[in-house]
Amino acid sequence: MIQLGNTLVLGDSYSTFKGYVPEGFVCYYSPEDPEHSGVTRVEQTWWHQLLAATDSVLLQNNSYSGSTIGFTGYNGDDFKNISFIRRFETLYEQGYFEENRVDTLLVFGGTNDDWSGAPEGALMHEGWTEQDLYCALPAIGYLFHRVCQLLPDTRVCTIINTEMKPCIHEALIESSQRNGAEVIPLTQIDKVWGHPSDVGMTQIKDQILACLEQA
Repeated sequence: MIQLGNTLVLGDSYSTFKGYVPEGFVCYYSPEDPEHSGVTRVEQTWWHQLLAATDSVLLQNNSYSGSTIGFTGYNGDDFKNISFIRRFETLYEQGYFEENRVDTLLVFGGTNDDWSGAPEGALMHEGWTEQDLYCALPAIGYLFHRVCQLLPDTRVCTIINTEMKPCIHEALIESSQRNGAEVIPLTQIDKVWGHPSDVGMTQIKDQILACLEQA
């Protein structure tokens, strides 16, 4: 059996569930199921199914609905404080990684950088300024540089959504591979209003497992 050990999830709405993310984080999925996805129990989420199938432990689900990797969100709003970059840096600054051994980090993002229409910019692998991080592609490069720099002994897996803009899809792959992260591109996920249904959640889990088994 594949074991992921102590696992941290860094995600957006696809990975949320009410009561299972840090306090104050916005959730998409909940027992009330307002979008009729069929996902009304945490056991149906892709990450809960994956951890159960690998006998692994969830350290934290650091997922925030609507969040972008970079600092620009919907309507051009400043999403810096909820971005993947800022949330990861906050964990580091708070000493989270000194207090917790993270065996596996599952990064599942980029969808809102695509959907929000954030400026794309050009993929960068070094020399970022803060202004660069308001563009999606430089932000993607920065995130995986920092993740793999600060967690050199952690297995980092990049889960890539379906139907992404080619530039974002390719940036996620190139940045991950350049920094030593594993790439898990998803295909044919059942969705309701753009989000995984209960069937889609299981499809995500199955595809992640299949990729991990081939690694």
